[in-house]
Amino acid sequence: MTTSYLPPISWWHKWIEEGMPPLDDNVPFCKRHGLNRCCIDSPNGQLTLTVPVSRPGTTDTDSRLKVSDLLVSEHGDWRHKHWHALESTYFNSPFFEYYQDDFRPVFEQQFEHFTDLNTALINVCADLLDTKQLQALLPHHRPMYGKNYYQVFAHKHGFLPDLSIFDLLMNMGPESVLYL
Repeated sequence: MTTSYLPPISWWHKWIEEGMPPLDDNVPFCKRHGLNRCCIDSPNGQLTLTVPVSRPGTTDTDSRLKVSDLLVSEHGDWRHKHWHALESTYFNSPFFEYYQDDFRPVFEQQFEHFTDLNTALINVCADLLDTKQLQALLPHHRPMYGKNYYQVFAHKHGFLPDLSIFDLLMNMGPESVLYL
């Protein structure tokens, strides 16, 4: 498995199920795989956030480029826009107030390499999920993955499956690990 920007719930489920192996970023980057995108819930339905990336020495991407080579571009003030989207969307969710101070510093920091950004976000999520404790419980754990969980805007547009882990954490808090 390779890193991904605030990966979807299915990514986390698979990673935990496989015993949380080291992530391999020495794989080709393909725009279609969406490794630099995440989907969140919003008042208007699913919203996709994309981290602008570039390869060393140029501003465009190449399909032969490896994920480990990708650089984070500061094009379009994406860090501020992403944090604002996350904050305005999840401000009224049950756990945003508790977790915002864990995530905000990552969005305030400038990362040169895309994998460093992803690693920082995955580490925050793994700490909040307490994945080490979950791994010890795996033989006895029965995940709820696939069932609906509480989402702030479900009353407007229904349940949106397989969003970013950020959605699950903000809505379910410590119980998120049970869902995975």
